[in-house]
Amino acid sequence: MAKKSKRTKEIVKIVDKDKVYTAKDAIELLKACPKVKFDQSVEFALDVNVDPKKHQIRGTSILPHGTGKKQVVVVLTKGNKEAEAKDAGADFVGAEDIVEKIKGGWTDFTVLIASPDMMREVGKLGKILGPRNLMPSPKAGTVTAEIGKAVEEVKKGKIEFKLDKTAVINTIIGKLGFETDKLVDNLRNLVQAITSNKPAGAKGVFLKSLSLSSTMGPGLKIDLQSVNVGQG
Repeated sequence: MAKKSKRTKEIVKIVDKDKVYTAKDAIELLKACPKVKFDQSVEFALDVNVDPKKHQIRGTSILPHGTGKKQVVVVLTKGNKEAEAKDAGADFVGAEDIVEKIKGGWTDFTVLIASPDMMREVGKLGKILGPRNLMPSPKAGTVTAEIGKAVEEVKKGKIEFKLDKTAVINTIIGKLGFETDKLVDNLRNLVQAITSNKPAGAKGVFLKSLSLSSTMGPGLKIDLQSVNVGQG
């Protein structure tokens, strides 16, 4: 059996793995765990009552207080849309030149937004972008003619969520260094967005269980009622 670190032993003393916490109490407890040398992400795992083989859940949510993660936005577009993208705060803007750069292995960005007229070129990048979850899509709002709006939303904290093959949605809601109330706000906005994407054919209680953790911290069970979400 592996020997527990001093930090792990301290966490075990203050965390009840079987307890169901309110969102606020859970975040406060994660903050109370022994510190590490970086600002940890607060990670979200929501177990949803659908069959992933029959239903897909995918959408976006704008976290009102952002993610705390720097978003490096690349825009593939042409003409006057280039200026629109730059004015909105895009980090890199171009067309075939950017496509060639990506073909060469460049993926030092977090979001790729493309105008519809660039999708033929984007399609050539599937093997590079797909495995890195960088492929733009209309569902995520990253294939759009409203380039400026899309860039602004990402910079403000827009994230994409997606159901995995185990019927769980995993993402982040911010950094542990955020004020507790801001993390709770982000959490509520995200759960509300997911609930609004409930598939029409889903039956029974939609949200099964929720847990929060920090990058180097424990996973804590969350009372769904504490995020004020109805069970439709």
